[in-house]
This record gives sequence, structure tokens and C-alpha cells, in this order.
Amino acid sequence: MGQQNIIDIQVSELAAKVTAMKSEGQRLVQICCTKLPDKLELHYSFDKNYDFTSFRVTLADATVKVPSVSGIYLSAFIYENEIHDLFGIQVDGIAVDYKGKFYRTAKPRAFNPEQTPGGQA
Repeated sequence: MGQQNIIDIQVSELAAKVTAMKSEGQRLVQICCTKLPDKLELHYSFDKNYDFTSFRVTLADATVKVPSVSGIYLSAFIYENEIHDLFGIQVDGIAVDYKGKFYRTAKPRAFNPEQTPGGQA
């Protein structure tokens, strides 16, 4: 059975850490976001040989800008557009940016409705 690790990192470390995973032959498994009472958490998860690593990035709120990793893993553009549309987090430099039109929702930023468009509080 493989190992499972969650590693806390800062937003400023994200691009370098994801680049290192790519150079090691890691597969991007998923990127997700969750809203907690006092913060937002992003998880960037990778796998190689059944070893699972997840980088956890904690944001005080959706006003913190996050760099896109779609230049490293192109498929990340799907997750990044989703995070922008559903949580209002600004992801800078998405390879394929739907500019807030990736999902049609009854309410903007459905999982973080108190945020205004573009991640600005």
C-alpha cells in the first residue's frame, strides 16, 4: 500500500512545488477547494506508484491571488476555472481562462457567495 502525505505550503511556494512534482513524474490527481468557517483551503494532489501527496494551501479569504499551475499541468485549467467560479478565488494566468463563465450557477460564487466577482472582497 502506498503512502499518503499532506504537506502545508504557502501560496508563494506553489509553482515551485508543482514544478518539482512534474519533474519527478508525478501525476496531477486533482485540485480542490473547501470553505472552512474562517479560511479557504486548496489541495493540490499528486500520485506516483501509489504514493499520494497533497499540498495544502490555506487562504485567509478569496482576496488572496493564487498562481495558475496550468502552465505546468495543462489539465489544471479545469480545476482552476471551477475554483474561480464557485469560490471567487482569483487564479492568475490560467492557460484556458473562461473568465467566470465555466459554470452556470443560480448564484455567483455558489460556495462562497459573500465574495464579490474576481475574488475581491
